[in-house]
Amino acid sequence: MARKAKKGGQGTPATVALENAGVPFTVHAYEHDPAAESYGGEAAELLGIPSARVFKTLVAEVDGTLTVGVVPVSGRLDLKALAAAVGGKRAAMADPAAAERSSGYVLGGISPLGQRRPLRTVLDDSVLDHPTVYVSAGRRGLEVELAPADLVALTDARTAPIGR
Repeated sequence: MARKAKKGGQGTPATVALENAGVPFTVHAYEHDPAAESYGGEAAELLGIPSARVFKTLVAEVDGTLTVGVVPVSGRLDLKALAAAVGGKRAAMADPAAAERSSGYVLGGISPLGQRRPLRTVLDDSVLDHPTVYVSAGRRGLEVELAPADLVALTDARTAPIGR
């Protein structure tokens, strides 16, 4: 994979974090349609890749603490499983404004990488089934492809079955 942090002026905190870490990655851009029902589904379709390899970043609250769950776009986040993965009892989706403030990204463009305030992160264990995966590069219409091990390392994540 090529290291491309600023292809066409598209550098984001996520791509800068990857570049600074010296991790190989590729940026994939597509024309985002504001009417799209699913940001991740749109990315998979327009980039022509299986939806199981495209992961969405969701911010939840587990026992009052913001926590990131990263699951395939073809599935859903299992909030009970997310809570259990971090030793919590209750989980709910975070307030969208709180997710944006904490991450520094807008909804539909929240990346697990380069967040303003790094949060504890759990990746669905299916991430390990692929040679490379795609996550938001920090902007709607921009995905970054990288090795799952690099994603785990850079987000200091644990993996667990949190998708359904």
